[in-house]
Amino acid sequence: MERSGVEPDKAGSVSVKAKREGGFFDTVKLVTQALLIALVVRSLLFQPFNIPSGSLIPTLLIGDYLFVSKYAYGYSRYSFPFGLPPFDGRILGTEPKRGDVAVFKLPKDDSTDYIKRVIGLPGDTVQMIDGRLFINGKIVARERIGNYRDDEDTAPGTGPEIPMYREILPGGVSHVVIERYGDQGPWDNTPLYKVPEGHFFMMGDNRDNSADSRDMNTVGFVPYENFVGRAEVLFFSIDGAPAWQFWKWPNAVRWDRLFSRVH
Repeated sequence: MERSGVEPDKAGSVSVKAKREGGFFDTVKLVTQALLIALVVRSLLFQPFNIPSGSLIPTLLIGDYLFVSKYAYGYSRYSFPFGLPPFDGRILGTEPKRGDVAVFKLPKDDSTDYIKRVIGLPGDTVQMIDGRLFINGKIVARERIGNYRDDEDTAPGTGPEIPMYREILPGGVSHVVIERYGDQGPWDNTPLYKVPEGHFFMMGDNRDNSADSRDMNTVGFVPYENFVGRAEVLFFSIDGAPAWQFWKWPNAVRWDRLFSRVH
């Protein structure tokens, strides 16, 4: 009788312990699977980025959060976290198109993420003359469409008004640019650039406030291998506050920009 009185207690103890261990390992398994799925999505499909600077104003604003498609240009070692697996060139590659807004690794250090617009393709010549863009010796069409009010350093509605233009690239892609200093800004007159094979010429839409391929010492020509992906859609946008301060969302979120495509 003593033995029969003890055995159920032991069996019950073992059963509870097994359930606890089973629950723990199930949780670990679930978390591991979720992390692997997130890693695959981030490496092969979409990666989120946020915009910390104004070089692509008015297309992208400080505080924008967007998804970048990793598959758009195929995969290089820069497509994967920490540059792994290490290999040269691209697989399943499709070259960027003129007018794409793309994320790439800065050629000078191969680690810093930059986002700019593809302006020059391999073999093109690119030059700025008196604020006008020339590609392959031909001036790029543009039309004045009004002013952009820059409230970045001022109270809302009190910032300076900056000339805004719609520029139409060869091939028909159009986008909006601003000229903070008119047509005589620091990079509005440049040498003639010849884009090498396997490289691209990148520029910001905020023409007078963008470190891009016009500055050979900072960016220069961008190798095809360095492209991370193409900007696709804004999934969040907030003005003047970090995204985690959710109590400021009602007034700070730019609701009209959510889920808009980048072009």
